[in-house]
Amino acid sequence: MAQNMKMMRQLQEMQQKMARIQAELGAKEVEGTAGGGVVKVRANGHQQLVAIEIAPDAVDPSDVGMLQDLVLAAVNDALERSRQLAAGELGQLTAGLGLPPGLV
Repeated sequence: MAQNMKMMRQLQEMQQKMARIQAELGAKEVEGTAGGGVVKVRANGHQQLVAIEIAPDAVDPSDVGMLQDLVLAAVNDALERSRQLAAGELGQLTAGLGLPPGLV
């Protein structure tokens, strides 16, 4: 019985830590870039885009397709960095649990 209570207490502590980490991830930002930095995209730790910056010299009305490709590449870069940020933060929480890779 004492073992079950200990496990329940540990689970509650983990839930509290998880909630704290989730809140902190919303406040952290990463940046993805494309075209040598002419397109920059910022995303938070919840994989939400928070800003897109496009340098004026990246805008060529005769080649809109290039700009679209740059924006897409920068968005994908920012989202991947955001996923890595979240995985790193959540990995700290689950490191001592002995869970199989990929479960979290």
